[in-house]
Amino acid sequence: MNCDVAVLGGGPAGYTAAIRAAQLGGKVVCIEKEPALGGTCLRVGCIPTKAWVQTAHAIHDARETFAKLGVGVSEPQLDFAQAAAWKDGVVKQMTGGVASLLKANGVDWVQGSGRFTSPTTIAVEGGEDVTFKGAIVATGSYPMRPPIPGLDSPKCVDSTGLLAQTEVPRRLVVLGGGIIGCEFASIFNRFGSEVTIVEMLPTLIPQEDVDAARELLKAFKRRGVAVHLERQCTQVDDRGSHLVVHFGEGESVEADLMLVAVGRAPLVQGLGLDEIGVPTDPRAGVATDAHMRTAVPTIFAAGDVAGRWQLAHTAFREGEIAAENAMGHASSLGEPSVPRPIYTDPEIAGVGLTEAQARERYGDAVAVGVFPWAANARAVMSGDSTGWVKSIHETTYGELLGLVIVGPHATDLVEVGVVAIDAESTVETVADGIAAHPTLSEAIKEAGLVALGRAIHLPPKRR
Repeated sequence: MNCDVAVLGGGPAGYTAAIRAAQLGGKVVCIEKEPALGGTCLRVGCIPTKAWVQTAHAIHDARETFAKLGVGVSEPQLDFAQAAAWKDGVVKQMTGGVASLLKANGVDWVQGSGRFTSPTTIAVEGGEDVTFKGAIVATGSYPMRPPIPGLDSPKCVDSTGLLAQTEVPRRLVVLGGGIIGCEFASIFNRFGSEVTIVEMLPTLIPQEDVDAARELLKAFKRRGVAVHLERQCTQVDDRGSHLVVHFGEGESVEADLMLVAVGRAPLVQGLGLDEIGVPTDPRAGVATDAHMRTAVPTIFAAGDVAGRWQLAHTAFREGEIAAENAMGHASSLGEPSVPRPIYTDPEIAGVGLTEAQARERYGDAVAVGVFPWAANARAVMSGDSTGWVKSIHETTYGELLGLVIVGPHATDLVEVGVVAIDAESTVETVADGIAAHPTLSEAIKEAGLVALGRAIHLPPKRR
């Protein structure tokens, strides 16, 4: 089979690259080993996880919010089988949608495992070879599992295994306090599990703004989630009916199930890349330049395997850039503003620099404004006013450097910061803009006003 562009992998980077290359007039083949397109994100990652997030929100609203709004309901009961069916239905619809998009764009989908045999050929297991002018590696990543004694127990699962559960565990231990671990901890706490998080670093979500991490820790403690920071898991004992998880200096906790969420590694093994001159690294993946090109001119890489970020939305953009260059165009990734959404309760989202990063780079020439949701009418009337919006800018020119949001719809609202930072907007542009009232988006403007010392809906700070 001959084509202009061969894409190895049908996840966010892969199917986006395939569609973009086809839009540019190329004959495109997408090779995917799984029986459904969409990659980890659509099949066993962000989409099914966030479907359960919606179920968790619904339970929380029924228990704690409806009565405040004057809506009487009986005590909500989780129908986990229906929640799982809803999750699976969402996944089926979205993966089917990707298949339809490839077909509509004239992309040939070949199911099977692919391996490079030359800089212009991919051998497909059980099928014919695919010969190409350019190829895009978009094989994604896989969950890592540290060498801890006992972690090979079938009761120790990764995110894929947790999404496949048919019953809610009474006691769940989460190994890892990063984004994946915290999202599942939040979900299963709402589902009724006794949740314990064990994290080796001194903070949850360690790559996020420290104030956001503190806010999440406070929320988890209020909800009864046990959090053990600066603790390493040393051993897991499978007692048949349950697990005993050992951590720290002689500490332990019993659990019915354990989620191992210590990060993901790029999937580079078995692709034949090193043999054709494309160096791979088990932790960093495939090195690419700003055009997503590898060391071999005909081979590009995008998404988790390219090692820049492990986010579906960055994979989309990288896939577009790789496809455009594979088709002979000159496109560069540049330095885009990348939103960092975290679907815990409360939601957290950031873009640009955290406050610590800004102060490290600009020193004292940094101003910060924090506006609490308790002062935002729309948040108050919704019954959810936990958290705040933080605006971060440098004071020489007023350029907006970062935006951090904790609270309702944070993951939707952060796009304002993405556009503003990409446009190199000043904090005045954001603060002086007219936001619709009453809306949650007003809080972004208000945080800018606080940073400028011009707060309207907060009392002035005492000197």
